[in-house]
Amino acid sequence: MHFISQDLEDYIEQHSGKEPELLAALNRETYQKILLPRMLSGHFQGRVLSMLSKLIRPINILEIGTFTGYSALCLCEGMQENGILHTIDIKEELVDFQRKHFDKSPWGKQIVQHLGEAIEIIPNLDVTFDLVFIDADKENYINYFELIVPKMNKGGVILSDNVLWSGKVLEPLNPKDISTKVLLDYNNLLINDPRVETVLLPIRDGLTVSRVL
Repeated sequence: MHFISQDLEDYIEQHSGKEPELLAALNRETYQKILLPRMLSGHFQGRVLSMLSKLIRPINILEIGTFTGYSALCLCEGMQENGILHTIDIKEELVDFQRKHFDKSPWGKQIVQHLGEAIEIIPNLDVTFDLVFIDADKENYINYFELIVPKMNKGGVILSDNVLWSGKVLEPLNPKDISTKVLLDYNNLLINDPRVETVLLPIRDGLTVSRVL
């Protein structure tokens, strides 16, 4: 997922907002204790998520794919005082790890964890959202999008992670590679769907910002 040199990535981080200590500690513990730690958003992308959230000032946030909770805490930084963040993940073994770090933050009581399949959970959320972050199994990105759009407030923003898929979106498609096929279809959907306006940012592994019209 690295499309620019490590030196340039380091320069970008040095000239972006400092990583809060709470998130730095979560970053370290994720790399020490959790499998596939590279799934964590990390310093630069985390600051991007934080900045977007602060610009949007959401009341209700939905995150699909919690992992260890780093991105959730970044999104909370822009949430209004009466806001709630709902985050969904299928990994039961990470629930307590997430909660430990959530409760160390100022937003512990405003973060609701949902354990299970997002496709089953989203229809039962009786709330409309100002900000959504999709960062889960790629095979269901289109399904998530279709479930989410009716629950978005006008002007709300849907963020979609990993949409460049380590550059595989430009390579000849392997028929057995379902994730890449779905992402190609998803990227085409976002740019053509009249319900949203979209810009794809070359941040980390690709981050799409879609504003609901």
